[in-house]
Amino acid sequence: MIRSDIIKELAPTIKETLTICNIGLPSQEMHMIDDQPSNFYMLGTMGLASSIGLGLALAQKSKVLVIDGDGSVLTNLGTLPTIANNVADNYLLLIIDNGSYGSTGDQPTYAGKKTSLTEVAKACGCETVIECKAEDTVQVVKDALAGDKMTVIVSKCDSGNIKVPVITMDPVVIRDRFMKTVAAQNT
Repeated sequence: MIRSDIIKELAPTIKETLTICNIGLPSQEMHMIDDQPSNFYMLGTMGLASSIGLGLALAQKSKVLVIDGDGSVLTNLGTLPTIANNVADNYLLLIIDNGSYGSTGDQPTYAGKKTSLTEVAKACGCETVIECKAEDTVQVVKDALAGDKMTVIVSKCDSGNIKVPVITMDPVVIRDRFMKTVAAQNT
């Protein structure tokens, strides 16, 4: 399974969940597979999906799922201790770890070599960290959404990309419809 397979299988489960999606191909895949007003697509900030999602989780009560990649988490490694020290039990971080920088040409990341993001998250103080195989991701996310603990999930999958169109929706439209969804879920 590759990242887009995980997103395709996950989409029905997270249809109503506030979802922040990582820059580049993950956002484009999510947009193509199941565009929803509850999805916020990162269009220009590698490494910040997890931080933005944490801020959103801390600021309101609805569940927040961040779909991030190993390359982006490695780019902003400071996000893991920040998450560990600012617990939001409505926050789930799904790191789709394909061992590569998928959006820039599948160059290998250190997570595809010696570095375990599962162990890094634990070492940073994240208390509920689950590593799973790609095919188990949907069930692990369902269980985490049903729970009441901040959870970091590291889903190990194969590297690879599908052809997807660029998101042509204006970023202001993406922001505004997402903000309306956040407001509606918190009334």
